[in-house]
Parts: sequence; structure tokens; C-alpha cells
Amino acid sequence: MKTKIKKQIFLVLVLFLLLGLVSADPNSIIDYCIADTSSPHYISNGPTCLSPNSACSSHFTTSALSKPGNTTANKFGFSVILTTNLNLPGHRTQGLSMARIDIAPNGLVPPHSHPRASEVTTCLKGEILLGFIDTSNKMYTQKLRPGESYVFPKGLIHFLYNVDKNSPAVAISGLSSENPGTQIASISNFASTPTMPTFVLEKAFKIDAQEVNRISNHLKG
Repeated sequence: MKTKIKKQIFLVLVLFLLLGLVSADPNSIIDYCIADTSSPHYISNGPTCLSPNSACSSHFTTSALSKPGNTTANKFGFSVILTTNLNLPGHRTQGLSMARIDIAPNGLVPPHSHPRASEVTTCLKGEILLGFIDTSNKMYTQKLRPGESYVFPKGLIHFLYNVDKNSPAVAISGLSSENPGTQIASISNFASTPTMPTFVLEKAFKIDAQEVNRISNHLKG
């Protein structure tokens, strides 16, 4: 009995150790890393670093978020411009990124998730209805006005909607990963490559094959 208890305690300790090793991005052991975006070879967790002797102030600044994005580029009426190792090389290994979100009048950032990051969103212009769903399927929603902020927990499905039918809305987001990743729920299910088996979508969404094809064609078109 004592041996069994010791094994159980050992397994629990191992589990806590493994959980402690899981984080959005690994901690850096150097002051900074300037992403070597000229290198064609990327390692598993991003590009290699330039020599610190090559660093300059321009590596740590970007104007990528200064101009509105094109909200007509998709059927939902939104644009997201994200800082990356290409437009902000100095953010490599810092475990963060930022995004500018432009939403057309009556536009929607559809339900999506960021598998590697939590997110805090601040409304800069307009009025934005946003919310997320937790793993017990409880919905949390809020309307944001300029200057107000909202947190989306890591990996949970969330959305943003511009309630104004006449004026665009703008928000800025901070994310806890240099590469947060994004999965739009509807596109992942109905417009993947190769496509999800029709019978899976029929059973999951309680619709028939004709409706599956209609939704898939609409999202792919």
C-alpha cells in the first residue's frame, strides 16, 4: 500500500513538473534576439538570431500598425495586422506580439482562437461587442468603448463585432506569444485542405450534405 501511494505521489509530482514547463513561449536567456529574416532556414521555434553587434534601434520599432487594414479583403469585414519577426525583428524571443484590428461597419471578426496566446484588446475607436466561450460553454460578452480593455483567455474561442452600421471600429491587441496562431472556427471546419469528411460535419452540426456543401462553397469562395 505504501509503495502504491509513493508511486501516486511521484506521478503527481511529475505531472506538476510537466505543467510547469508548459508556457506560451520559452524564456529567453539573453537580453534580446534580432530575428535573422534573411536566413532561408528556420529552426523549430523561429528564426535564428543576428549577432548583437548588428542590432540597432530600427530592429525594435515598427510602423506596421500605423495604417488601417483592408476590411474588404474578406467576407466578414475585418482586417488584422500583426507584428511579426519580419516587421519587428526585435520582438523575437520576447514572448509577445501586437495586432491592429480594423472592423468595417457591421463587420465581424468571426469566432476564432489563438492556441499559443492569451490576448488583451483595447478599443481605440467605435463601439465593439466582444466575448468568449469557456470550456463549460459559458459565454462572456461586453461592449467596449474607446479606452476600455478586455482579456481573452488563452486558447478560448472569441469574437469581435462592430455594432455601428455606419462607422468603422479600431482596436489594438497584445498577445502573449511572438507567434500566437489563429484558427477561425468556421473556416477550420468547412474550408480546410483537404476538406473535413462530409459525414463528420453532418453529424457535428446536425445538417445535411447539401447544407455542408453550401456553407463550404460560401466560405471558400
